[in-house]
Amino acid sequence: MKKNLLLPDYLFEISWEVCNKVGGIYTVVSTKARTISEIENLTAIYIGPDLWKEKENPLFTEDKRLWSAWRKAVCDDKMTVRCGYWEIPGRPKVVLVDYTGYMDDKDAIYGELWNDFGVDSLHGYGDYDDSMIFGYAVGKVIESFYNTNIKKGSNVVVQAHEWQSGGAALYVKKHLPAVGTIFTTHATSIGRSIASNGKPLYDYFEGYNGDQMAAELNVQSKQSVEKVTAANIDCFTTVSELTARECKQLLERECDVILENGFEKDFVPAGKAFAAKRKVARDVRLRVARALTGDVISDDAIIINLGGRMEMRNKGIDMFLESMARLNACGELERDVVAFIDVPAWSGSAREDLVKRLRSDRQSWDTPLPNPYVTHELNNFYDDAIACTIRRLQIDNRSGKNRVKVIYVPCYLKGNDGVFDMEYYDVLIGNDLSVYPSYYEPWGYTPLESAAFHIPTITTNLAGFGLWANSVLGRRAELLDGVEVVCRNDSNYFDAAEDITKNICTFAKLSEKEVSECRKKVAKIAEKALWKHFIKNYLEAYDFALNAAAGRK
Repeated sequence: MKKNLLLPDYLFEISWEVCNKVGGIYTVVSTKARTISEIENLTAIYIGPDLWKEKENPLFTEDKRLWSAWRKAVCDDKMTVRCGYWEIPGRPKVVLVDYTGYMDDKDAIYGELWNDFGVDSLHGYGDYDDSMIFGYAVGKVIESFYNTNIKKGSNVVVQAHEWQSGGAALYVKKHLPAVGTIFTTHATSIGRSIASNGKPLYDYFEGYNGDQMAAELNVQSKQSVEKVTAANIDCFTTVSELTARECKQLLERECDVILENGFEKDFVPAGKAFAAKRKVARDVRLRVARALTGDVISDDAIIINLGGRMEMRNKGIDMFLESMARLNACGELERDVVAFIDVPAWSGSAREDLVKRLRSDRQSWDTPLPNPYVTHELNNFYDDAIACTIRRLQIDNRSGKNRVKVIYVPCYLKGNDGVFDMEYYDVLIGNDLSVYPSYYEPWGYTPLESAAFHIPTITTNLAGFGLWANSVLGRRAELLDGVEVVCRNDSNYFDAAEDITKNICTFAKLSEKEVSECRKKVAKIAEKALWKHFIKNYLEAYDFALNAAAGRK
């Protein structure tokens, strides 16, 4: 990295997930915020949608004294903003934008985007309108703040995350040419669509045309704003070399900087607290499994999990279940295995029969509950992809002879789910092994989180994190390194599933000392992904954008 980088005096960071906990981008932006706050002479302002409005948002504290004069001036019959603090480490300043008043003007806004940049909004549907109008409103907010509160000649950077913020980046590019712009795609909309629709993304990769595939898969408008934004901003970034290759092929622009996703250690307990939380989590996990299955499960059972979004193929949930079925039938296991699938779905409340058992004084039961593999009511029980696959593979915990138990947790673990009543990280720490056999995974926060909690992790070479782990070691990472990177492609589904099965069997045979070494090694790998190491890439992106903007000042 070059010396004497140009750094911003003001940074506006835009995401649909600011103060809105949806997925991985929330983790990226929120965990990075404290490191950003430590950059000298930098004022960072985070901008997101005001989806809560009059309701209390536990992630946001409003402060009506913050920029009060400007706030009153910028609010009108089309838009209101609330200013305050994001309740995360560092408590960064936030502007939440209620953009809905501009919905009536969307045709004019879309016409302007077409005339100025060629953004095709004709085929937009679903979340497209909300995202694009949000972006337009955010652009006006930044323009107003820039003209009112920022000293002339200041270095200013706007970073827009994902296509949902693309409209804001384009607005700034048009109306504030002196501002440096960064666009970060965490996954291309068309790449994700190709993978989600069961098409072979990798075998025919060089033959794909992004626009053609967008028309075929009905995502033309998302593809359009993403491609146009990438072409027009100053610095185009993504989260891994894997996705950079995808951007070049499908969006037809090479990335300028790779911004790997880091984390902070403040959510990982240390010392005696770590051991205590781990024991509590294991006890809760095993008690739930025993109550559901009515089976004897040993205290030294291997607890495995897969977590993330409900994307059967992309997240490798299908391969995870295939591996569990093979593990159940292999006959080599000498220890019980309890495999949890922590994937939110269309679920209702906690099962009453399960809750009743958990509240009793008994420590074990001798009869299974009906459907003894799911912890919460499913609104679409007979159509849910995970439940259907569990039944098809006959790993539904009905036979007490099976060493492998599969438990489906179809809800967010926020501490109030009725079964675990614990936050996700407080449950995660109890795992012995995590398995994330992703097919499409630009980065992969879930394996990184597991690694941070000293949990040996199996992932694939189709995950950005997996490729990064290989680069850290200078070779393919293996289980005894703490991370096993399984080779996966478009034509080796069952071979990869078998590799996962064999790795779990190998892990089950490790001695306590070997497991301890494995846990230490995975923690060391995770240590290299702290934001203090990755932030240099962001500084490089700021410099890149400001140098590009310097010629327009």
